[in-house]
Amino acid sequence: MMSAPVELRNVSANSGKTSTNASYDNTVVIPPMPDYGGRILAYTSTSLVIVTGVFQGIFAQWLLWLVAVAMVWPHIAHLLTRRTFLKNSSRIRQKMLLLDCAMGGALIGAMGLVAIPTTAIILMLMFSCLIVGGVRQWLFGTALTGASLSATIAALGTADNLQAPLLTSVIAVLATGVYICVTAYYSHVQARALLYAKTQIQNQREQSIALSHKLSKYLSPQVWQSIFTGERDVRLETQRKKLAVFFSDIKGFTELSEEMEPEALTELLNHYFNEMSQVALRYGGTIDKFVGDSIMVFFGDPTSRGQREDAFACVSMAIDMRKHMKIMRQKWRSQGIKTPLEIRMGISTGYTTVGNFGAENRMDYTIIGKEVNLASRLESLAEAGEILISYETFSLIKDRIMCRDKGEITVKGFGKPVPIYEVVDFRRDMGPNRSFLEHEHSGFAMYLDSDKITERERKAILTALEDAADRLRQEDDTE
Repeated sequence: MMSAPVELRNVSANSGKTSTNASYDNTVVIPPMPDYGGRILAYTSTSLVIVTGVFQGIFAQWLLWLVAVAMVWPHIAHLLTRRTFLKNSSRIRQKMLLLDCAMGGALIGAMGLVAIPTTAIILMLMFSCLIVGGVRQWLFGTALTGASLSATIAALGTADNLQAPLLTSVIAVLATGVYICVTAYYSHVQARALLYAKTQIQNQREQSIALSHKLSKYLSPQVWQSIFTGERDVRLETQRKKLAVFFSDIKGFTELSEEMEPEALTELLNHYFNEMSQVALRYGGTIDKFVGDSIMVFFGDPTSRGQREDAFACVSMAIDMRKHMKIMRQKWRSQGIKTPLEIRMGISTGYTTVGNFGAENRMDYTIIGKEVNLASRLESLAEAGEILISYETFSLIKDRIMCRDKGEITVKGFGKPVPIYEVVDFRRDMGPNRSFLEHEHSGFAMYLDSDKITERERKAILTALEDAADRLRQEDDTE
């Protein structure tokens, strides 16, 4: 007749599974008032009312037999629900409480509907129904109590006097008050435990989210998202997919590493990787790895916009990287790095094996296949600032990007020579209507993309260019 036990176990963020880590596996068992103890308290209270009523002559003597039944029934109910097949029955607690309602209605009818004892027993029954099963249980309990009460009244009739003596009324009110207070106390304890558990779970959820974001730094955002949303299982599995594969490295990096201190070189390299990563992510690329000064990116997994769009996004990223290097070179020059750094890039498109490789306790999400080798070979053959692509990549992007035929090369794993092409630029940016201008000399460098300039920046740039032009004219006049 009491509230249900509640067990809350902390769940790892987004996993839907119980955490096995000792630092996170905090089970909070919220103590209810046991059914056994609650039923004993309720039936003992009812027995006191009956005994007092019989003693004062308001109830018939034979009702004392019901006292014996009331004192034995809680033990029988406990044995039935814990020691027999009924323990596996669904919603057994709610069903047993409905049986209590039926018995309570019959008892009230046997008492002849004496006002205060009847009210006391009904209050205990309805209070228990609301706590255990909510409004639905209360409705069913009310219906059963009413039906049982009506049947008993029809058979036995009501008492001659519906007013109970003072002592019987006091005992009924006190017994009901004790039952409700004890039940309310356990409900209060349960509510506090729920609040504490909610706070714990919220804190651990925030810790899990923070940890997952830290771990995301070691994975490409697309891969991290697919894992933490449950779209992809963390297990050793691979599949064949047609991907666009990109490789790049810094031309002249070896010479630069001999000139610079390790700390300054590390800072420069991290800045380069950070800038290039932002470009790659802007175009939807999956960053596979950084090796030395090389970057490996692929398009088409775990999300794809179609082979043509994946290839176009990959080449567009490479063009944007090449342009962005001009801006970065100016920043490096201002920091005293005189060696001009250029990147060279290679792109191929074709079927590769993509997925988790490694061991069960340490795996890497990457791709393998001859197209990967081809992209790497194209990158090593490219000149500074050059983007070389395979024929299949060229066939997918040639309508939007201008390319130049570079002949054929022999690559291990390919039976025939492989035609390759050099990426020139977007067709929309060719000719007199192009949105960008670039010019570079010793002591002067300019990269202008008018589509990306705001009105306020436009005025500042015009002022700077006019000042520079005036300065050059003054120097010419002096000479």
